[in-house]
Amino acid sequence: MLKKIVVIGPESTGKSSLCSLLAKHFNCLCCEEYARAYLLQNGTNYSFENLATIANGQLLLEDEYTKIATKANHNFLILDTDMYVMKVWCNFVFKKVHSFIDEEILKRKYDLYLLCDTDIPWVKDELREYPDLNTRQKLFDIYHHILKNQTTPFVIINGNYEQRLQKAILSIQKIAFKKF
Repeated sequence: MLKKIVVIGPESTGKSSLCSLLAKHFNCLCCEEYARAYLLQNGTNYSFENLATIANGQLLLEDEYTKIATKANHNFLILDTDMYVMKVWCNFVFKKVHSFIDEEILKRKYDLYLLCDTDIPWVKDELREYPDLNTRQKLFDIYHHILKNQTTPFVIINGNYEQRLQKAILSIQKIAFKKF
């Protein structure tokens, strides 16, 4: 049965790189972050309504990847974001959340969250908004609070890049053998 692993955390915490490495290690698919492609195509001057479009795009992408991974009989699907990220983004920037995001959070089920910590240096790119560690840490704390108050197991991923990868691999192997 397909197990879904979600990688979340503040920007520039190595999420996308970790997702790619995990997909390669476990020979499975990685569902990319829809927001990245959307913002690169449409620009970074986004609105609250744009976040609804991004959230819907992410949901469609996740559903598509789930079907493909299931049909291919993969053990895992690595997700480079979920609706918790959309909720935090909406709340942090606009102080409100689209109701369907909360509905999707309740409907969708995952097997493990990997929460990437802020203990690696911030790397500038054209989409990143929060280079200061205080803001990144505040966002990490919001994600941590959310994950502590839901039922899916989660692991904080920290350390250097190799330590992060090894910790993530071991965590995924544990859920494969139901040791959480």
